[in-house]
Amino acid sequence: MRSSPRPSATADRLTADRRSAAQRSAGRLAVGRVVAAREWLTAWLARPLTSLHLVLAVFSLLTLFGLVMVLSASNVESYTRAGSSYAVFVQQLAYCGFGLVLFWLGLRVPVRMLRGTSGLFLLVCVVLLAMVLSPVGTEINGAQKWLRLGPLSLQPSEPAKLALALWGAHVLITKRALLRQWRHLLVPLVPMALVVFALVMLQPDLGTTITLAIVLLALLWFGGAPGELFGAIAIAAVAGAVLMAAVAGYRSARIESFLRPGADPQGAAYQARQAMFSLADGGLWGVGLGQSSAKWDYLPNAHNDFIFAIIGEELGFLGCLVVLLLFGTLAYVGIRIAARNTDPWVKLVAATVTTWLVGQAAINIGYVVGLLPITGIPLPLISSGGTSIALTMLVFGLLANFARHEPQAVSALRSQSTRVASAGALTRLLRLRPPVPYASGSRPPPGTWPIPASRGPRGRR
Repeated sequence: MRSSPRPSATADRLTADRRSAAQRSAGRLAVGRVVAAREWLTAWLARPLTSLHLVLAVFSLLTLFGLVMVLSASNVESYTRAGSSYAVFVQQLAYCGFGLVLFWLGLRVPVRMLRGTSGLFLLVCVVLLAMVLSPVGTEINGAQKWLRLGPLSLQPSEPAKLALALWGAHVLITKRALLRQWRHLLVPLVPMALVVFALVMLQPDLGTTITLAIVLLALLWFGGAPGELFGAIAIAAVAGAVLMAAVAGYRSARIESFLRPGADPQGAAYQARQAMFSLADGGLWGVGLGQSSAKWDYLPNAHNDFIFAIIGEELGFLGCLVVLLLFGTLAYVGIRIAARNTDPWVKLVAATVTTWLVGQAAINIGYVVGLLPITGIPLPLISSGGTSIALTMLVFGLLANFARHEPQAVSALRSQSTRVASAGALTRLLRLRPPVPYASGSRPPPGTWPIPASRGPRGRR
C-alpha cells in the first residue's frame, strides 16, 4: 500500500507552483509593458511635429548643460585671470543670448530666401577670411583668425561652414540632372571649397579645416557622388595630412604623441594624458558637480576643447552617456528631417549640417578619450566660445525651420494657426509665432518672401 506524501512536501510543491505562476505573470506583465511602451513610442514618432519637438528638446538640453559645465569648468581660470569666478560664464551667457537671436532668425527665415542668398553669403565669408589674413586681422596664440569690431570679435571661418553647406547644396541641386558627369559634380563646388580651405589653413586653423572638409564630404555623399571619388579623396587627405605635419612641427608632435603617448608626457602628450586622468578619476558616478581637480590649472583649455574630460570627471560615465545620447538623438532627428522633407535642397542641407555637428562632436570626444589626435575642435553647444556657439545656435534654428516644412508638419501648423487667428495681431506678436510654412511646390501664402529657385540645365527647375 502506497504511503501518502508528507504534508511538508505537498506545501513545498504548492509554494513552488505559486512562485512559478507569479514569475510567469510578472514576465507577461513586463512584456506587455515593453510592447505598450514600443507602441506609444511608435505613435509619438508618427506625430507631425515630432521632429520639431526633438530639435527644440536637444537644443535646449545641450545649451543648458553647456552653460552649467562652462560655469563649473571655468570658475578657477576666471578667478585667476579676471578676479571673478563668473567672468567666462557671463561671457558665455552673452554669446548664448546673441545665439538665441540667431536661432529665432533661422527659425523664421523663408527657405527660398535662404537658398537665394546662399551665394552672396559665401562671397561675404570669403572676403572676411581674406581680411583676417590682412593687417586688419588679430593674432591670438599664434593663429590669426579673428576680426576685432571694437569690444567684439568675429571668427569668419565659423559662418563659412554654414555658407559652404547652403551654397554647395544649391549648386548640387541645380545641377542634379548632370551629376553623373564628374565635371559637373566637382565644378564649381570643389574649387570654391579648396579656396576656403586654403584661406583657413593660412591662419592656420587645422580644426576648422577638418570641419569644412566634413561639410564638403557630406554634400558629395548625400548628393550622390560615386564611391570612387571618396577613395581618391581619402588618398589625397592622407597625403595632405602628412604634408601638413611635415610643414608644422607642432602638428607632427601631436601625431607622434598620439602614436606614442609615453614619449613626451610633459610636452605634446600633456593635455591628452591629463584628460585621461580626469576621465579615470570620474569613474561611473563622478566626483560631483564643481569638484573637478583638473580645472585647477592641471588641464589646459578645460572649459573649451577639453570640457568633455571635465564632464567625465565631475559627472562620471553617466554624464558622458547623457552627452552621447543627446548627439545621437540629434543625428536621428536630422536624418529624419532630411528623409521626410520633399524639397531636395532642404533634404541635402539638413543631412549636411547634421553630419557636420555630429561629426564635430565625434572628433572632439574622440581626441579627449584618446581615440584620435588632438585637433582643437570644440564640442558643439557645450564648449565655451563666441562665434562658434552663436553659429551652432543658428544651425539649430535652421533645422527647426526645416522640421516645420515637413508636409505633415505644414498641415498641423496651418490647423493651429487658424485657432489662434482670432486672438488678434498683438497676441500673435507677443507669442512670437513664426510664419506658417508652405509645402514644396505650393503657392506661398501672403506675408512670405518667395525667391524663384535657380533654373537648372535646359530650363528645368
